[in-house]
Amino acid sequence: MPYKLSATLLNHTSDVRAVASPSDNLILSASRDSSAISWSRVSSSSFAPASILRAGSRFVNAVAYLPPTPRAPRGFIVVGGQDMVVNIFSLDSSNKDDPEYTLVGHSDNVCSLSVSPEGTIISGSWDKTAKVWKNFTLKYDLKGHEQSVWSVLAISETEFLTASADKTIKFWEQHKAVRTYNGHRDAVRGLALVPDIGFASCSNDSEVRVWTMEGDTVHTLTGHTSFVYSLSVLPNCDLVSAGEDRSVRIWRDGECSQVLVHPAISVWTVSTMPNGDIVSGCSDGVIRVFSESEERWASSVELKAFEDQVSSQSLPSQQVGDVKKSDLPGHEALATPGRKAGEVKMVRNGDVVEAHQWDSSNSSWQKIGEVVDAIGSNRKQLHNGKEYDYVFDVDIQEGAPPLKLPVNVSENPYVVAQRFLEQNDLSMSYLDQVVKFIEQNTAGIKLGGDSNYTDPYTGANRYQPPVRSAADISPLSSMDPYTGASSYTASRVNAPPESRTSKIIPFSKPLSFKQANISAMQAKIHQFNEILRSEISTEALAMCPEELMMVEEAFTYLVRASSQSSPTTTLGWAHVETVTQILGRWPMSQRFPVLDLCRLIMAYPLIAPPTPDSREKLFDCLFKACDWTSVTSGRKAMAKTEETHVLLLFRTIANSLQEETPSSGGRWITQVFKALAQAPQLLLTKAQKVALASILFNFSCVSLKGPVPTDARSLHLSLVVQLLRAQNDDPETAYRTCVALGNVLYATKSQKVPLDIQSSQLTDIKTALGAIKSTFLDQRIADVYMDIMALV
Repeated sequence: MPYKLSATLLNHTSDVRAVASPSDNLILSASRDSSAISWSRVSSSSFAPASILRAGSRFVNAVAYLPPTPRAPRGFIVVGGQDMVVNIFSLDSSNKDDPEYTLVGHSDNVCSLSVSPEGTIISGSWDKTAKVWKNFTLKYDLKGHEQSVWSVLAISETEFLTASADKTIKFWEQHKAVRTYNGHRDAVRGLALVPDIGFASCSNDSEVRVWTMEGDTVHTLTGHTSFVYSLSVLPNCDLVSAGEDRSVRIWRDGECSQVLVHPAISVWTVSTMPNGDIVSGCSDGVIRVFSESEERWASSVELKAFEDQVSSQSLPSQQVGDVKKSDLPGHEALATPGRKAGEVKMVRNGDVVEAHQWDSSNSSWQKIGEVVDAIGSNRKQLHNGKEYDYVFDVDIQEGAPPLKLPVNVSENPYVVAQRFLEQNDLSMSYLDQVVKFIEQNTAGIKLGGDSNYTDPYTGANRYQPPVRSAADISPLSSMDPYTGASSYTASRVNAPPESRTSKIIPFSKPLSFKQANISAMQAKIHQFNEILRSEISTEALAMCPEELMMVEEAFTYLVRASSQSSPTTTLGWAHVETVTQILGRWPMSQRFPVLDLCRLIMAYPLIAPPTPDSREKLFDCLFKACDWTSVTSGRKAMAKTEETHVLLLFRTIANSLQEETPSSGGRWITQVFKALAQAPQLLLTKAQKVALASILFNFSCVSLKGPVPTDARSLHLSLVVQLLRAQNDDPETAYRTCVALGNVLYATKSQKVPLDIQSSQLTDIKTALGAIKSTFLDQRIADVYMDIMALV
């Protein structure tokens, strides 16, 4: 079901800067009206204020929830703001003005808070530090960022993440920064923990990124058209983001699945409930709850009123894209479905230009406003080559020339003020004064004024996310969302002289899929085993004591290996054979955790080398366990169980092709490639395609070490061509496949091995490469394309 409005919470009189929703019946909010409110559910689609808390007269910008204690059975609300302290109120207390605890230590605005499961608090501030508080006293002072710390995240009692306006994210163990994540091109505003993968971040660069803890980028999510302020994660692991473009966006498997447009300038904050509902806080002072459960939807009258609010908003034309009114179609254009969630289409309705957005969940167009600025209307003023509605002179110091303050009336005044102060190296303490100056001199910033939106960073009429350069993106850095392989660096093979300097090829470090929630995997295997053991009809399928012992040994090894500790046990081929025995007899619906265990075992070195046919037997078992014959003969999309099994199969194969894999003598590789040639390319999911491309890439890395079997190389090349032809929707799959092709071409040339390729096949390769280069504008794809062209 799509998300629809469930509840509207009205009490705050200014921007709601932070929300938290620790339970289905409790919402906490913080506002620039100097208050924090705890809200209690009174019905399926309504909440009411339970406590209104004030500890001063300045903005409250951050809120978090502290679990209950004997002293506070309902828990605590933790707030921070411009008074530079962290205040903690008991939700049971009748005293709403004096906090139970006040944590003093910051020297500037407290803008972010997070609480660990055990109750440790971490706070982030404009003073460039984050502070960790244990038992209401300072435990660690985290210093290392060069600018304001906009977001903090407590992973455990001793592990923390911080995000900063210096464009970096840092991972801390106790008080030491042990890793820095680079990638965002502007201030990083929000963080969220993503189970089984790592974490997500959002930024003023309009992007949401999903990372592994090792620092690899799993996804870069684009769709927001301005600053992205806040992130949260739903119980099903979908991401939710909120930003300056008035929207909350829901992301599933790397794609935007729904856009919730708000009738406000900014959606400052977003949170998720255990029941899957979404809570947002906006610049209009309103908190809104959205639900995909029909029983919690607001009444039809309220839903219609909300839709009318959204559709009545006036939008600057540049926010949705400049189009001449005379060129626009009428309402009949809305009979054509959109291509993706969030797509915007402008249509002419008499003399009015309307903006409509595609709602994929309802398969319908939703009116999001009327476009008030026509192409060719008079522009206001130029500043540094960019157009603005106003350019004010601001006198900062007597005798010094005034500073220029450019403003567009469609912009949030706080965003404008922050940018002005940062660009002129002025203290953020002037923020309120600058905002007041803007509001007084523009008669108040109002969404929908007769203004022209111009992006302050690009000067373009519509916001364009910065184009990535080759220097910005590490090769093969965009990892699969389920795994997020460990960090790696390209190791080069000595190359023959070339007239052109290769930028990417050869790339010889294979990928591995090691990310896993090992405790959940272990628990699921034991759960299924007990289910089988408890039924007379399936008792014989359960693990015997020897198999249990081998499985536990494998988990003991993997837990230590994944934490980079020295394992006290070893893994041998006997552990693999135990897994295949279990797979061979367990029911189809209960195989996935065993397949996942096999995938993880194959990612680590096995002490005892297998017999020549051991790997052949392994993959014969794995393909049968996935019911590969049924998958390849199907004419429709895979069932969820099949989809999961095939994904794990592909990742297991990729993990089997690592640096220690011999480059010759592997009949199993030929066996695997023959089976993969039957894969239904058009039915594969994006994650499966990325995993398949990783198999092809890893084999190409093996081929760089020395000659590989001729039949395996020929099958590999056919698979590469097959995948290249089908690639028109995922740049990561295209990139990995292109690098696989480049590596093989390089290996045959440097090793002086003849490449068995027909002229028609070469034509197909060039055609497919040209199509990929035209479809995906990534610089890295352009670079690898040039590398390949130099080789063919």
